[in-house]
Amino acid sequence: HVQLVESGGGSVPVGGSLRLSCTISGYTYSRGCMAWFRQAPGKEREGVMALDSSGRRSHANFVMGRFTISKDYAKNILYLQMNSLQPVDTATCWCAASTKRVVVSPLTREEYNYWGQGTQVTVS
Repeated sequence: HVQLVESGGGSVPVGGSLRLSCTISGYTYSRGCMAWFRQAPGKEREGVMALDSSGRRSHANFVMGRFTISKDYAKNILYLQMNSLQPVDTATCWCAASTKRVVVSPLTREEYNYWGQGTQVTVS
């Protein structure tokens, strides 16, 4: 019943910006958490940013203030605004959602039970 669809990926120059979107449909849990993950070539999948139902945010250290996570609650769309992009940001990015009442580690992939199919971000 739950489906997540990412969009907004593409190629951008070094220092450029990109906004990813994730539309979630179907069943949602009111206390659930949503997040963005990424996997660069030769690297493991890692959490980027997370946003829970109360508006609390989590972020990885590498974000360094460059990224912003937000949600359009009326349309149920999660966004990831990425600025000052660098070549090391090149990765496949996924949107994820959790139906757990409490998410202890919001940047840990095991906390999430619904995933999109991914979108590619290339910075060069």
